[in-house]
Amino acid sequence: MDTLFLSRLQFGLTIAFHYIFPPISIGLGLLLVVMEGLYLKTRDPLYHQMTRFWVRVFGLVFSLGVATGIVMEFQFGTNWSAYSRFVGDVFGSALAAEGIFAFFLESGFLAILLFGWNKVSAGMHFFSTLMVCLGAHFSAVWIVVANSWQQTPAGFHLVARDGSARAEITDFWAVVFNPSSLDRLWHVLMGAWQAGAFFVLSVAAWYLLKKRHEAFARASFKIALVVAMGASLLQLVSGHSSAGVVARHQPAKLAAFEGHYATGPGDLALLGWVDESAEKMTGLAMPGMLSFLVHWDASAPVTGLREFPPADRPPVNLVFQSYHLMVAVGMGLIGLAALGLFFLWRKTLESKRWLLWAFVFSVLGPQAANQAGWFSAEVGRQPWIVQGLLRTSDGFSPVVSAGEVLFSIVLFSLVYLMLFILFIFLLNHKIQHGPSEEDLTVGRQRA
Repeated sequence: MDTLFLSRLQFGLTIAFHYIFPPISIGLGLLLVVMEGLYLKTRDPLYHQMTRFWVRVFGLVFSLGVATGIVMEFQFGTNWSAYSRFVGDVFGSALAAEGIFAFFLESGFLAILLFGWNKVSAGMHFFSTLMVCLGAHFSAVWIVVANSWQQTPAGFHLVARDGSARAEITDFWAVVFNPSSLDRLWHVLMGAWQAGAFFVLSVAAWYLLKKRHEAFARASFKIALVVAMGASLLQLVSGHSSAGVVARHQPAKLAAFEGHYATGPGDLALLGWVDESAEKMTGLAMPGMLSFLVHWDASAPVTGLREFPPADRPPVNLVFQSYHLMVAVGMGLIGLAALGLFFLWRKTLESKRWLLWAFVFSVLGPQAANQAGWFSAEVGRQPWIVQGLLRTSDGFSPVVSAGEVLFSIVLFSLVYLMLFILFIFLLNHKIQHGPSEEDLTVGRQRA
């Protein structure tokens, strides 16, 4: 194993672990706004109890997200120095904007959200909840802008500095609104809303199965199920729109998504296996459907992988499998949410224990889809770390040895394992304890 592979592995492991937490906190932030808004509107103490319980969970998730996110930025300097020099001007602007417009906003109101219940008015507390939710969404905005610039660079020019090229911003708003940023942002946010909603559904379903905190669980379940259904359907729309952008700007990635080698009418693979040596996808596919989805014409040609030199192609089967895992999980979540709404409408949901158990484990669905989606997007861009401008092999730090990177991978893995065990322990403690009856009493008094 060489330094390049190990550096990529280390960054992949750290970002995959980090990305467990931000989607949940973004989705939970939205649900907290809904729950507390319902309390202010109805003065039903149940919504006050719900908000306080999920705020405690939000605080735990948020703290893990911050702790695991710091490590990634250090890796830009230690493991990816050439890449950092190339994109420093672009990324510096985006990350500075995240700090000013997102992190400060989120952290500034977080203390009021967590500890200000009896110290500020109900309206001020709701405003704090709204600002924390907005800050979490703004954080996603700037991270997605920075990442999308790597996929579809815009608003820059190249200058020579110290014998190497460097990208410098010529139009900040062109960077922000690069060709893929809005579609990818919408896709990321819908995945985050799904993560938060199915997280709440999982806990609420477990309470219903155990006949504990049933009024709390029913109310939480209804709110989260509506958000889950809406986000899942919007995710389908945003996914189609995002794939259209990939078709226009990253045709090799789209071809890898579907194992499409020969330029011509494209089939939409449902499942299969790509033999990269034979340049063939074997599996079940819908003839012409890829062309139809991209061009609204089943006979229109779709660029194949053979149009690109082998050195410019991503690892096709890995990208194919991760992309189809994301799609399959996404469709499964739509089906599960639809079943939940149907039986909720029929008022027979609680008698369907098999469905409640499905909702208990559904918390894993958005996590699997989000991880697979990022994997297919990032590996599908290879061999480019910045599309068409900088190869991944030219972006890492040559002075860092493979042994040093391997040691840090082992160390990070152990630390992250302990953090995850601690997270699960604390989360389980909060779930086992359940919502506080005192919160219900306070809700009645404040009403």
